[in-house]
Amino acid sequence: MTVIRLTPDELREKRAQDAGVLIDVRTPAEYQAGHIEGATNVDFLGGQFAAEFEQYDKSKTYYLYCASGNRSGKAAQLMLDAGFANVFNAGGFIELSSAGFPVEY
Repeated sequence: MTVIRLTPDELREKRAQDAGVLIDVRTPAEYQAGHIEGATNVDFLGGQFAAEFEQYDKSKTYYLYCASGNRSGKAAQLMLDAGFANVFNAGGFIELSSAGFPVEY
């Protein structure tokens, strides 16, 4: 399976149907500087992501984002390869915040 990259509008539509789990795969410092409201931080580069997602419920839907969409795409692919069916790359933080997604600090 190949990771599907969502536009901000597509993410909004999908989350209206299935809120799912929103995961910010940036570093803790990036997350603390501002993140999309309700997102959980799991650092992809810090090495904890691979161990952490194994504990996730494979029946849920996951939306991953990072700074640009690169790390979140790689993280989403790892999850798909591990048997998760509903995983999407939600793109980058700036793109999402500029599209009106609420930001928490």
